[in-house]
Amino acid sequence: MSTAETMRFQAEARQVLDLMIHSLYTNKEIFLRELISNASDALDRLRVESLTNENLLGKDKLFEIVIEADSDARTLTVHDSGIGMSRQEVIDHIGTIARSGTRELLEGLKDQPGELARKMIGQFGVGFYSAFMAADRVSLSTRRAGEAGGTLWESDGNGEYTLSEAEKFRRGTSITLHLKPVDEENGIEDFTREWVVRRIVKQYSDFVTYPITFKEAGQAAKTVEAEAKPINSMKPIWARPSSDVTDEDYTEFYKHISHDWNAPLKHFSFKAEGRIEYQSLLYFPSEAPMDLFFDTGRFGLQLYVRQVLIMENCEEILPRYLRFVRGVVDSSDLPLNISRQRLQEDRHITQIRKWIARKVIDALTELARNDTENYEKLWNQFGRVLKEGVSFDVEARDKLSPLLRFDSSNDADRKTTLAEYASRMKPEQNEIFYLTGESRRTIADSPHLEAFAAHDIEVLFLSDPIDEMMVGALDEYEGKKLKSVGKGTVAIGGKEEQNESRKDLNARQVEYLDLMTLLKAKLGSDVREVRLTNRLTDSAACLVVADSDMSPQLERILRLQGGQPPDQQRIMELNPDHDIVKKLKARVDADKDDPAIDEFAELLFGGALLAEGSELKDPARFNRALSTLMSRHL
Repeated sequence: MSTAETMRFQAEARQVLDLMIHSLYTNKEIFLRELISNASDALDRLRVESLTNENLLGKDKLFEIVIEADSDARTLTVHDSGIGMSRQEVIDHIGTIARSGTRELLEGLKDQPGELARKMIGQFGVGFYSAFMAADRVSLSTRRAGEAGGTLWESDGNGEYTLSEAEKFRRGTSITLHLKPVDEENGIEDFTREWVVRRIVKQYSDFVTYPITFKEAGQAAKTVEAEAKPINSMKPIWARPSSDVTDEDYTEFYKHISHDWNAPLKHFSFKAEGRIEYQSLLYFPSEAPMDLFFDTGRFGLQLYVRQVLIMENCEEILPRYLRFVRGVVDSSDLPLNISRQRLQEDRHITQIRKWIARKVIDALTELARNDTENYEKLWNQFGRVLKEGVSFDVEARDKLSPLLRFDSSNDADRKTTLAEYASRMKPEQNEIFYLTGESRRTIADSPHLEAFAAHDIEVLFLSDPIDEMMVGALDEYEGKKLKSVGKGTVAIGGKEEQNESRKDLNARQVEYLDLMTLLKAKLGSDVREVRLTNRLTDSAACLVVADSDMSPQLERILRLQGGQPPDQQRIMELNPDHDIVKKLKARVDADKDDPAIDEFAELLFGGALLAEGSELKDPARFNRALSTLMSRHL
């Protein structure tokens, strides 16, 4: 054996270890569930890879997990005959957490280590580190299937680990925990006792599809085919009658397949029989994973063929806007060696995808109808993802639109549906009004809402980045057009009131023509037009865009994403009843060459930009105008 090499954990890994050991759980038995789950994953990988490379199995055809206890030495070892790891894989998977954003996430754990650590551990797949909750030292011996040499990894969890060659004669991984002293008050039981191990396996891992056997050190090695009896049932949970499965069983299975430490919000199962047969068990998580919107995020259902796992994350079987759903699909109509390319072309998968999407939407609809409290929780976590479906899936749009929830001017504490909005519309109102912006507060303070508030007309507040695409795709709801209050002109009130307002504005256009013409000349290319408006009651001016132009919010989003949207000329609208506009008109009427008009024009335009939440185009010029006017009139 070569000399051991000492290496240091990646900084993020050291932080996770510290959280695991000191502040995560008082119930330390969780570690065994995590190690068994990892062993099951390793066996799944071997089963899939051996479909195309039978040499990986060699003469050893057993797929098993063995838990070995040594009460004298105070050790507990979890053996598996899975895929194993190469030396580099040990470094990559055990010494490193190689995901983007990990460092920033860990910084956030300092103030709330318990809850946020649970999320991160589930998110980044580092359940192996839970071994240090129950052990002072951990040894890992592994040999990858198809390779000759093995690797020995050892650490006491204090920031360093050693790597050396291992004399491992069987493929797979063996993890040995050198257990801490028994301390039942702090959750450390005697994990070398068979009845303790059996209880933990029964509680957390009974559904694992590979046999888990227990043996005490010194016993002759047993095989599954001979004397040893599995201590888990091994029957897939989705294949059991629902009457035989408890809610706790469903919860533990969810944690096993999702690596989420939180209980799911809801589970549901269904079975299709006939031309295409499959079974499915699906879950709605209670909290969104941290990488829900990361390009590196891995989503999709687990795909089984006749109870054999084929793909861990089968994205082809569920639309991307439902990627938050977790669960398994087991089909008897697919070949065991089906490839990802074949999946994309297989007509069975296309049909299963449609059926599952419909079933998930039906389940969401039922939850929204019968359990509004839990649906609100789900919406707060995954609403942005469901909006992607409205934006991109034409076939599902009509079924998804009733599921949408929005902030609105009607109630600051409760979201509304489009149906509820429609039920509150004024008799003369023909459009569903909305406004987009960076946040609810920014939108609520927008001057564009003043006339709507005065007429008690509800406006939807859309602050998610996807909202711009969603309203563009949705266009209307039950015959009611969706209309942005920040675009074009708006018609408020009944026909008679609209006609009177239009006549009044037309009559005053002549009166304010000189002011509007001069402001357009002063602001130049910053504005396309200056006109009077009836949408303002308290503000002097606001900026709008044409119906065909992109909104300021969409323009900001594109720039943040590195895009280069064309500069848009805005339309400045003036409130002819505002004291500032009246006085500015009087100044123009008295002297069109008044030098102060330049500063007033700049402040009026800049103030309108700030009021809608946009940035000043030229902060220095705005500041000079403000300083000049202040020094001139103070």
